[in-house]
Amino acid sequence: MMFGTLSRYFFRRYLVTTGWFLIGVSAIAFLLDFSETAGRMSGLPGYTIGGGVLMTAVRLPLILQQTIPFVALFVGITVLIGLNRKYELVVTRAAGVSVWQFMFPFIAGSLALGVLTMTALNPLAAWGQRQALLVESDWRGENAVLRKAPQIPWLRQISGRDDVIIGAQMVQENGTKLVDAVLIHFDSGGQVILRQDASTAKLEDGYWQLNNVVERKPGEIPVRKASVQLRTNLKQDFVQERLTAPETIGFFDLSNRIAAAKSFGISTKALETQFNSLLSQPLLLVAMTLIAATVSLKFSRFNQSRSVILGGILSGFMLYVITVLVKAFGSSGVVPPFVATWIPVVVALALGATILLHQEDG
Repeated sequence: MMFGTLSRYFFRRYLVTTGWFLIGVSAIAFLLDFSETAGRMSGLPGYTIGGGVLMTAVRLPLILQQTIPFVALFVGITVLIGLNRKYELVVTRAAGVSVWQFMFPFIAGSLALGVLTMTALNPLAAWGQRQALLVESDWRGENAVLRKAPQIPWLRQISGRDDVIIGAQMVQENGTKLVDAVLIHFDSGGQVILRQDASTAKLEDGYWQLNNVVERKPGEIPVRKASVQLRTNLKQDFVQERLTAPETIGFFDLSNRIAAAKSFGISTKALETQFNSLLSQPLLLVAMTLIAATVSLKFSRFNQSRSVILGGILSGFMLYVITVLVKAFGSSGVVPPFVATWIPVVVALALGATILLHQEDG
């Protein structure tokens, strides 16, 4: 009965501290992202302060999702240090409660936080990222020069004698609308015969609808056209799977997108890495909690904070960097997605448990 009451008390302390950390991190992230958005986009034709606040608000879940591992780390350190300084852990351990017993509420809390991140925060973050891209495109306007994207998507379509390479600066509507699109036509010998620059290219049933088009042929004067229809055999489902970024797909849609991409013969490495990364999120937060425990359980009344915080930050930062780095390897296909996402988490869990065992049992 006493252990049940104690567990509920520790669990409640963990939840309250987590709530305060999430509020604080959200406020800081909102202010920083709003300042960055205002500085980067205030010169765009459609930008307004209200729009900047709205964009920051819809982007906030994605930013918060990226900081959750550090939230779990600092919550664990804060709660355990607080319990130590009030002698609550000292009394608990003197009563014969093992480290694994009083750590159970914190592990359960981090698991719950990871599950909520995976099932609730991630779908909201994916939706918010899609909305943010739409808002940014509206601000820039169809005639504005778009900032070059870090990765320009390219498609190739061959329909009869037409061989066309299609690129764009921005992708909208799950990949079926391209902004600032470039279409390069080749003949049977591989020579460029036509280039079309369109402000937008919308994939309809059996054709691309190009708007505000400039056509250039070798040796001829460029020709402007209000709209052009280009025949295509590309299906909307194929284009969606080819161009949609994994970060804009919610957790519950990822498995269906992976199956659809495989049916089209498209590489699913990035999607599988994202899916496994989300699945491993609860255990990653448990690993962060164990790291917090390894540097926080040693009793010290006054002189613990500096070494504890530094050790916790460095350990958690190293784990986070490793997971992000290996995740990039998984997305590019260098490492299998399952291995890339799960191995760092399993190793961190094993190391954290081993250190705790060594501290408790020698």
